[in-house]
Amino acid sequence: MDYIFTVRRIRNGQFQPEPGNNSFLIVPPDADDILPEHRVGGPAKKMPDTWARRVLHESKLDHVPEGQPNRGDIVVHVHGFNVSTKKMLRRHRLLAKGLRDQGFEGVVVSYDWPSADKALNYLEDRTDAKITAIRLVDSGITGFVQRQTPDCPINMHIVAHSMGAYVVREAFDDADDRRMVAANAWNVSQVLLMSADVSAASMCELAGKSSSLYRHCTRLTNYNNPHDSALSLSNMKRVGVAPRVGRVGLPETAPTKAVNVDCGAYFEANRGVFTEIEYGQHTWYYHDQTFMRDAYETILGVSDRARLPTRALALPAGLTNRLALIV
Repeated sequence: MDYIFTVRRIRNGQFQPEPGNNSFLIVPPDADDILPEHRVGGPAKKMPDTWARRVLHESKLDHVPEGQPNRGDIVVHVHGFNVSTKKMLRRHRLLAKGLRDQGFEGVVVSYDWPSADKALNYLEDRTDAKITAIRLVDSGITGFVQRQTPDCPINMHIVAHSMGAYVVREAFDDADDRRMVAANAWNVSQVLLMSADVSAASMCELAGKSSSLYRHCTRLTNYNNPHDSALSLSNMKRVGVAPRVGRVGLPETAPTKAVNVDCGAYFEANRGVFTEIEYGQHTWYYHDQTFMRDAYETILGVSDRARLPTRALALPAGLTNRLALIV
């Protein structure tokens, strides 16, 4: 089964690319799209207990790493822009399988915000992303946090792609501005950003926009690809937008809890493998086992960030927060 939390509007029996009520879905493995009939209950402001119990049960580890207490792991996947519900579900399953193949025993849940399946809808998608972002925290993350038990804490992680990184950043920022949400103690362990569509400058330590994101996570890992044409300033839909962190990497002034993994050399060495993938320069992460291994090791959190077998020190040498995916 696949677990999806969507905030798309329902019309004529289908989910539409417009903001709507919260729907918590359990999608059967033979379905190629999400449907309203997959909902647990009706429209819900808060997470239904039945849905939450299923996810929490799936999250519990069969094999706990030596020296660590029993726990559950939930990875919340946040897709990017120009993503239909079918495409979202495909990428959700690619991520879940990719991590599972590496040994991940927790559960992947996708937060599905109302993106349209049209490249020219960039600005409209960005508006819808901002409008609905807060629900990722107040109806999603806090719903799991409030259901933790002392004998089995839950480690929450986020894997965000493209504009999904913008959704996450806005969600964390909005949450700190809302008294009822801020009053709840909530945090996530690992935040992984793939081809993040946010400005590099906004990710520095003193940037107000990202301060909440850094405050509420244990570690942030940014994977950038300098060959990512979707994040290029010359891209027509992105005229006037500052350099993106998913293309140029984190600034040197990022906080110490932030790690940058440059994937440029790795992508270039394997470019031929990704030519058949739609927007391969931007989406190859979902299809690559080396990335999945790195993501799994990051989520597991056993090895130091600079000691993962998939990483090497990047230039300038000696900086533990500037790494590269090995070729």
